[in-house]
Amino acid sequence: MKKALKERKDVDVSLTWDLSAIYKTEEDYNAAVKSVQEQVEEIYKIYKGKLNSPDIINECLDKLKKVMGIMNLSATYANLSVSVDQTNVENQARYMRMMNVLSQVESKLSFIRSEILELEEDVIEKTMKASKENSNYLREIKRSKKHTLHPEVERVLSALSGTLNSFYGIYNQAKLADMDFGNFNVEGKEYPLSFVLFENEWEFENDTELRRAAFKAFSSKLKEYQHTVAAAYQAQVQKEKTLSKLRGFDSVIDSLLFPQKVDRELYNRQIDIIMEKLAPHMRKYAKLLQKIHKLDEMTFADLKLTVDPEYEPSISVEESKKYIEGALSILGEDYLQVVKRSYDERWIDFVQNKGKSTGAFCSSPYGTHPFILISWTERMREVFVLAHELGHAGHFYLAHENQNIFDTRPSLYFIESPSTMNEMLMANYLMKTNDDLRFRRWVLSSMISRTYYHNFVTHLLEAAYQREVYRIIDEGGSVQASKLSSIKKDVLQKFWGDTVNIIDGAELTWMRQPHYYMGLYPYTYSAGLTIATEVSKRILKEGQPAIEDWRAVLKAGGTKTPVELAKMAGVDITTEKPLLDTIEHIGNMIDEIIKLTEELGEI
Repeated sequence: MKKALKERKDVDVSLTWDLSAIYKTEEDYNAAVKSVQEQVEEIYKIYKGKLNSPDIINECLDKLKKVMGIMNLSATYANLSVSVDQTNVENQARYMRMMNVLSQVESKLSFIRSEILELEEDVIEKTMKASKENSNYLREIKRSKKHTLHPEVERVLSALSGTLNSFYGIYNQAKLADMDFGNFNVEGKEYPLSFVLFENEWEFENDTELRRAAFKAFSSKLKEYQHTVAAAYQAQVQKEKTLSKLRGFDSVIDSLLFPQKVDRELYNRQIDIIMEKLAPHMRKYAKLLQKIHKLDEMTFADLKLTVDPEYEPSISVEESKKYIEGALSILGEDYLQVVKRSYDERWIDFVQNKGKSTGAFCSSPYGTHPFILISWTERMREVFVLAHELGHAGHFYLAHENQNIFDTRPSLYFIESPSTMNEMLMANYLMKTNDDLRFRRWVLSSMISRTYYHNFVTHLLEAAYQREVYRIIDEGGSVQASKLSSIKKDVLQKFWGDTVNIIDGAELTWMRQPHYYMGLYPYTYSAGLTIATEVSKRILKEGQPAIEDWRAVLKAGGTKTPVELAKMAGVDITTEKPLLDTIEHIGNMIDEIIKLTEELGEI
C-alpha cells in the first residue's frame, strides 16, 4: 500500500542531505551574503571606468572569480533549501531575498563585460595571453560582442534578472505547493495521490485499473491549473523572444543555441532523426508490453509498465552502495571516493516528503561538494537514477579540481553525457554479475524503459513540442493552454502512431516538466546519451585507453566545445552516424528483449 507523504519535519534526518557543508548556521549564510555585497561594492568602486589595460582587467577578473564563488555557494544554499520543501515559508523568503541580492549584484557587475567589449581587439588579446585562467572567459565575451546591448541596457536587464527568471518559480509553486491531489477511489477504496507519488509509483503500477485510475485523477487535477501554468509558460517564451530580438538573433532558437555552442543542424538532426527512426522500435516495444500484460489496448497511461514487474528487486539505500560502487569503480579510485563520500557525508537527499521537488537532480556549487536530490522508492530502478546523478557529481567534482570557476561548466549540449554514461556503466556491470536469462532481460528492459525511454523518448518528445512552440512565438503568435495541449497531442500521436491510444490527459504532459523554463534543455538529454552510448561501447571494446580519454573529458569542464569534448572521447558528432548507431543499438536491445521473452515462454 502506497503511503501518503510525510511533512519534511517528520522524515528520517539520516536520509536527508546535510547543507551544513555549505553553511553551518543561518548566521554564516547571512555573513556570506553580506560579504558578497561588500566585495561587489569594492569591485565597482575600484574598477568602474578603469578597465583599460591587461593588468587591471585581469586583476578585476581575479577578484570577480572569488566573489562568484561565494555568490554560487549562497545561492545554492537558498535554492536547495527550497527544493526539499516548497511549502516552507522561511525557505521561500530566504530564496526570494537571495534572488533580489543576485539581481542587484549582477546589475552592479555588468560594467565588467560592457567595458571589456568596448576595448580594442589587441587589448583583449593581450589580456588573454597574460592570464590563461581568464582567457576562456574573455573569449566568450568576444564571441557575444555582436549580441551585446548598450551598457546601461545590460545593467537594467541584470537588475531585472530576478523578475525575468521568476516564471520557473511560479510554475514550481503551482505544481508543488498549490496542487492538492488528495486521494482517488477504486472500487470503494481510497488511495493517496501527489505529484511525487504519481511519477514515482502509480505510473509504474502493475494493476491496470489502479494505474489508469491514478492517471485519470492526476490529469484531472492538472487540468484545473492548465491556464495558470500556460500563462507562466507564455510569459517565459515571450520574454525569450523579446530578448532574442533585442540582441539581434534571427530566432528564439538561435539565441538559445548560442550559449550551447552548437548550430541548428545538430539541434534539428537530434529531433528529426529520432522522431523518424526511433519511433518504429519503440512501437515494437509498446506492443511487447501490451502482449505481456494482456492489455485490451495500449494507452498512454500504460507506457511506463515494465517487462517483468514481479522480478524487479526491492532495494534499500544501504544495499544500493555495492551496485553503485561496483559499477563506477571503473572510473578510478578518486572517482570511487567521490561515490563513497556521497553516502557517508550525506550529499544525497533520499526521502520523500510533501513539497519536495519531483524527479532528481544534482547541484554542484564551486567550493564545496555536489548535492543530489532523489526520492528513493526502494525499487532497483532508483540505482540507475542515482548512478545518473552521481555522473553529474563526479563530472563536476573532477572539473572543479582541475578548472577555475570560469571554466567548469561545459555546454548544455554535453551536460547529460557524463550522467547517462554512468547508466551505461551500471547496465554493463549488472550483466557481468549474473548470466541468468531473466536477469539479463530485466537489465536490458530497465535500460529501454528508463534510460533510453526517459532520454530518447520523454525528453525528445518534449523537445519536438518545444520546437513547435518557439516556431509559433517566432512568427509573432502566442500559446494558451488549449494550443499547448494540441501541440503536445500531435507530437505524441506522430511518434506512437496507432500503436498507443493517446487518451485524455496525455495532452497535459506539457504541464509536468520544468525543463521548458531552462531554454533548449530537453533535446540535450538524447544528445548526451548519444555520446555516452558510443563511449560506453568503446570502453567495452578498448578498456583502459577509452576510460582515460573519458576522464580527460570530465576534467576539461567547460574549456572546450561539445564537438571538441566528444572528439576527445572518440565520437564525431558533426555527422549523423553516432545518432544512427545509437538508434540501431536501441533496436537491437529491444529485439533481444523480445527474443528472451519468447525463450522464457511468456509470449
